[in-house]
Amino acid sequence: MVEIVTQVNNAVNGVVWGPFGLALLFCTGFWMSARTGFFQFRKMGYWLRHTIGAIFTNKDVTTHTSKEDMAISQFQSMCTALAGTIGTGNIVGVATAIVSGGPGAIFWMWVMALLGMMTSFSENVLGVYYRRKNEKGEWSGGAMYYLTDGLGAKKGCKQLGKVLAVLFACFCILASFGIGNMSQINSIAGNMNAAFGVPTLVTGLCLMVVTALIVIGGLKRVAAVTEKLVPLMALFYIAGALVIVVVHAGNIPAAFAAIFKGAFNLNAAGGGALGYGISQTITWGFKRGAFSNEAGLGSAVMVNSASNVKEPVHQGMWGVFEVFADTIVVCTLTALVILTTGVVDLESGAVLAGVQDNALVGQAFTAAFGSFGPKFIAISILLFAYSTTLGWSHYGTKAVEYLFGTTGSRIYKVVFVGMTVVGATMKLGLAWDLSDTFNGLMMIPNLIGVLALSGTVVAITRNYFDRRVKGKDIEPMWSAFPEYQKQEEAEAAAEEAEQEKAANQ
Repeated sequence: MVEIVTQVNNAVNGVVWGPFGLALLFCTGFWMSARTGFFQFRKMGYWLRHTIGAIFTNKDVTTHTSKEDMAISQFQSMCTALAGTIGTGNIVGVATAIVSGGPGAIFWMWVMALLGMMTSFSENVLGVYYRRKNEKGEWSGGAMYYLTDGLGAKKGCKQLGKVLAVLFACFCILASFGIGNMSQINSIAGNMNAAFGVPTLVTGLCLMVVTALIVIGGLKRVAAVTEKLVPLMALFYIAGALVIVVVHAGNIPAAFAAIFKGAFNLNAAGGGALGYGISQTITWGFKRGAFSNEAGLGSAVMVNSASNVKEPVHQGMWGVFEVFADTIVVCTLTALVILTTGVVDLESGAVLAGVQDNALVGQAFTAAFGSFGPKFIAISILLFAYSTTLGWSHYGTKAVEYLFGTTGSRIYKVVFVGMTVVGATMKLGLAWDLSDTFNGLMMIPNLIGVLALSGTVVAITRNYFDRRVKGKDIEPMWSAFPEYQKQEEAEAAAEEAEQEKAANQ
């Protein structure tokens, strides 16, 4: 039985994470970039100003919503989305890309991220535009909703939209237990055991208690934790990585040379000393890039849709920033740590003898920090992997809510909490492989929705810039549903009146 499941899984995995799935991901990113005039490059200053820049200049971005308002702030939604995406893929995944595809894989990881920025932008724009409120007054958005109400509203597509939405929700629930829970907890337990001698069961039980306290409290509690945890863990890891890169600054030019030469197979005749074929380099770069930032999987949009933002384009810009932070910043630093510390031969891409890919980053930190290196990585993986678990708890909750309503989501949270102990203590070979496949399967219905609704994304984006930049007096495109559009417009008018009153006092 296990053998049959393994064979079927390998076949499906070969499709979703093989040439077909990666080409679909690449083409969607390119198509959305082209249709928006390569917004991620052309408007880089604008989206940086309205995301990371706005944290310091606009208090509305970080101000918590009132107790009655079930939405979360823009900053909280970004932190929760980054919690879900910045995970072990940023540490182990980068090492795997270098080991399996050579240093050149990093270049193709960047390419996938730069195009993926617009896939993420499009998902978030559609997520906010097609979101609905549940009986608790919480915003519910995501691929399920824009497949049902967006794709489903197109002529002859009602049934197709509904079927794809249900498939997406099912794949998301299954992936949330694997990639979003057990595999992350397993990485934490293994690393804590190796670095500090903590028994895996103890780690599992401790994390179960903490997870119960956070997850069962709902999205507002998850967001309250991630807005503190994500900046802390990012600064901790970036500071450690920067120390290493600065110490080995003399090797940076050689590291970049290895990345660019390896990307186009310029190392040596016959594809380099290790014979990395260019297709292998591109495949591993694309695969790890997609796995790391999750642009195109439709996962982060479920938390971005819960933001208290009115403008879909504002949340879209946060999607662009999330991919930038995850891959262009964190993954690049990990790659430079590996490539500047001498644990990889820059000419051939060969790894030092006796080092597994999952231990490669630890080896690089050990080379710089001595015996503190493995401990630094264990703490980083604890923070990165656990934050992923918190982010995915919300994704799974929203998928269950779409299928079974809010009662089902309460049962899901209890099961999700219980699975943390299972993840800490079990060998997860097949479970990891299955969850990797379900994670990839989420991508296909989601990308069909994004491509089918690309015209809607372009119209919303044009409407935003016509109003906000060109100053045109036209009706905003905030929601696909008239009742929410009117509600948002009334709120905006009330806020404007309040600001005028305050200015006149």
